[in-house]
Amino acid sequence: MILRIRAQHFRPQRSQLILGWSGNLLLVIGALLLVYVGYVMVDTRMYQSRETRLFEHASKDLKVSTDAGKNLPLSPRAAPFEEANGVGAMSPGRAVRKGDPVGKIEISTIGLAAMIMEGTDGRTLRHAVGHLPGTPLPGQLGNVVITGHRDTFFRGLRKVTKDDEITLTTLDGSFRYRVDFTEVVTPDDISVLDDSSDATLTLVTCYPFYFVGPAPKRFIVRAHRISG
Repeated sequence: MILRIRAQHFRPQRSQLILGWSGNLLLVIGALLLVYVGYVMVDTRMYQSRETRLFEHASKDLKVSTDAGKNLPLSPRAAPFEEANGVGAMSPGRAVRKGDPVGKIEISTIGLAAMIMEGTDGRTLRHAVGHLPGTPLPGQLGNVVITGHRDTFFRGLRKVTKDDEITLTTLDGSFRYRVDFTEVVTPDDISVLDDSSDATLTLVTCYPFYFVGPAPKRFIVRAHRISG
């Protein structure tokens, strides 16, 4: 009888202990997730700030060199960007390596301004928007394809409307595009990536924008070049 009472007394204590440890474990996991998310956000902002600063210095030095009619040395702060790209980096035939900075994209109507990197892998899209390898570079004829995450840089695309202007800026200059349409497609519809004989731009992100987990569709923005 005494043993039975002790056993009954022990079971609730053990259950409470397990629940207590489980709760503490969940709190630790939640805290670690918050720390990781914070780290990713800070890391992304630092990358964008650094690359934007280097890009602006490289552009300024290039303009000074061009205005002077000679090749002047770039400032030390602009050198890292220049080492990756080189003056005239967007010139036809120039090979761009994975991870190289390509330029900057801006859509003023939705408050978007982000650096573009070569590649569409996870690390690239964590730091910037990515230029799809194998597609034309900004300033070239054909279909320039740029991708980005729906929950970071390209979240604002949900507000894009027809005739909005998109500016792609590289060391070769600025190229302005006007939005023709937006559409939602399935992931296997790769026709949106097809090349074009005209100067076009395609932005790609996942859809729906607020979907939890891997999104089942893709949101497409198609535009044509109007200057540059």
